[in-house]
Amino acid sequence: MSQYWNQLVKKLEPYVPGEQPKDKSYVKLNTNENPYPPSPYVLEAITQAVNDQLRLYPDPNCDQLRETIAKHFKLSSNQVFVGNGSDEVLGFSFMSFFSPDRPVLFADITYSFYKVYANLCDLNVNLIPLDDDFSLPMTPFCEPNGGVVIPNPNAPTGQLLPLTSIKTILDANPDSVVIVDEAYVDFGGESAVPLIHDYPNLLVVQTLSKYSSLAGIRVGFALGHPELIDGLNRLKNSFNSYTIDRLALAGAVAAIEDNQYFQETAQKIMATREHTTAQLKELGFSIVPSKANFIFITHPEVEAEFLFHQLKTMGILVRYFNKPRISNYLRVTIGTDEEMEQFLSGVKTILQRT
Repeated sequence: MSQYWNQLVKKLEPYVPGEQPKDKSYVKLNTNENPYPPSPYVLEAITQAVNDQLRLYPDPNCDQLRETIAKHFKLSSNQVFVGNGSDEVLGFSFMSFFSPDRPVLFADITYSFYKVYANLCDLNVNLIPLDDDFSLPMTPFCEPNGGVVIPNPNAPTGQLLPLTSIKTILDANPDSVVIVDEAYVDFGGESAVPLIHDYPNLLVVQTLSKYSSLAGIRVGFALGHPELIDGLNRLKNSFNSYTIDRLALAGAVAAIEDNQYFQETAQKIMATREHTTAQLKELGFSIVPSKANFIFITHPEVEAEFLFHQLKTMGILVRYFNKPRISNYLRVTIGTDEEMEQFLSGVKTILQRT
């Protein structure tokens, strides 16, 4: 620990991303990336943006992208905030809407970055235990609080919360901001965006990293009441006005406009997810019902950590969380049909050995 660190840095427990080993080629099913390439239209737009205009700063307001997103979701551009990936948007949201004097609520099993943001902002957190089947209990999220964060579908479980439950939580928290993190909603879920018109306390966060195959350009956005968006802009412009570069802006606009392409790839992923789930059930696995581009699996006879290490020796990466309640589960990203066949073949080999 460095003597030059301040007290904030000393107490931080940073988020740990999925491993990215470079020692050999892997079947990479550990970071929930889309296995299919971006739309050709997106690649063309990025290529055309590589010109002498790169010497100029990008548009700090991201006007064209915001207008494109607004049109897609049938909103106004003043209801759209754009950031450098949804992680940055979430970080700005924690700093903008939550305070240390009132507890923030999120699940005990969820995206681990939430706890990092809370520590960074010195927030008090009430962790709400998921039910035994990993479903989200309603009552605790309706107790007095200073903010609510719900990923829908949840990560790492993949469980989807119906919009009726989202509405119940919104109705119970008119004085708190409710953030619905929809990083995976396009793989079979129903977005809460239409509820924005009725709930000024709702902020919906999405990303182009998963559904739109653009994890490499880092674009995320928030949708909500203009007052919420104005708060996010005030914070962003006090930190870094130019969060999105010219190439990312061009690619993001093209991705939103070519939604049909990504709908088709999402359908492929969902079909592969269902096929893989059926195959794993035949092998004795239990799988949490998923509406994401990943599945959460456990086997009654073979420990998850053992499976994780054995698969890695075979050149197959999945995600293992050594945490309470989920230490015997693996999160497996849905890849192409060929990649999932390699994964299933590896699992069968390991089970036969043991």
